[in-house]
Amino acid sequence: MKRLEPALLTDQVYAVLHEAIISGELPAGSRLRIRNIAEQVGTSVMPVREAIRRLEEAGLAEREPHKGAVVKGLTLEELVHVYGVRRLLEGEAARLGTERITAEDCDRMQAEYEAMVAAIDEQRVVDLLDHDEALLSILYTASGNPVLVNMIRTLWQHCRAYKNVGARGTLAGGDTDHLRRYQKDLVTAARGRDAAAAQSVSDASLDNATQRIRTLLDVQEHENARP
Repeated sequence: MKRLEPALLTDQVYAVLHEAIISGELPAGSRLRIRNIAEQVGTSVMPVREAIRRLEEAGLAEREPHKGAVVKGLTLEELVHVYGVRRLLEGEAARLGTERITAEDCDRMQAEYEAMVAAIDEQRVVDLLDHDEALLSILYTASGNPVLVNMIRTLWQHCRAYKNVGARGTLAGGDTDHLRRYQKDLVTAARGRDAAAAQSVSDASLDNATQRIRTLLDVQEHENARP
């Protein structure tokens, strides 16, 4: 039987840890204990160590004194910075995509929107975020600028933990209009080839998300500060 190459093992461990972080299974602050992880995934410590290094490079993990590697925490400062950059890039991608998108792609956006709404109704956070990103990817890809799309996708990975906080908090609060309205308006703007409207909706959506997540992080910070 062919033995797995070390690089392949590292890729597999990275994929497992990455998915656990993105899905919220490993929340911010979780310690990434190398030996424990190696036992759980059935490998030696070397692929785990390398996978954690990659997570640090991707901005998903960081080193803390006396703890070692942990899933990167969430801060208001980073939230503002990351979402500010997303606003710049995604507003432009929405504008360019709307100018070039086809009717078939608009139908695909509508299908993703409907799947997203079903996930909202069934409280499936990961599926909600996946369909949301799929909808946006269709529009942004229509821009014809793959560099712009790849930069946006990298930012999505970087801020997925913030997205999880926003989606879970909003679902728990019961008012899910914020999770539906903007993407519905974005599909409408795309169908109407209204580039200015698409950019405006994108900006408003990210401004709203920033404020919602900021409020939720404030609540968490105050709760954690209680004796």
